[in-house]
Amino acid sequence: MKDEGQTPVQEACHSTSEAQPRRSHHSEQMKSSLTSRLNRIEGQIRGIKGLIEKDTYCDDVLNQIAAVQSALNGVGKLLLEGHMRSCVVERIQAGESEVIDELLVTVKKLMK
Repeated sequence: MKDEGQTPVQEACHSTSEAQPRRSHHSEQMKSSLTSRLNRIEGQIRGIKGLIEKDTYCDDVLNQIAAVQSALNGVGKLLLEGHMRSCVVERIQAGESEVIDELLVTVKKLMK
């Protein structure tokens, strides 16, 4: 159930009942954006593989790897924002303070 005032980021993920696993509920706009970004990243990865197969100068390959890492970080930031604005806020409001520990673990993984 979507609130009329929610943005695609805010409606990104919601938990279901305790008996069911938690799931994301991304808007079609968010799914499309994420999928497009991931498709571009996938193409960049294939491009890097081709550069290696062609014995391309290492510095050029490393620059492409850095671009892919940056693009993946962008996807992660977008998902993290949506998660914090919806799932985390909802769980805190429901008294589930353990979500903070879960969030800290996730942020640490993203910052490696």
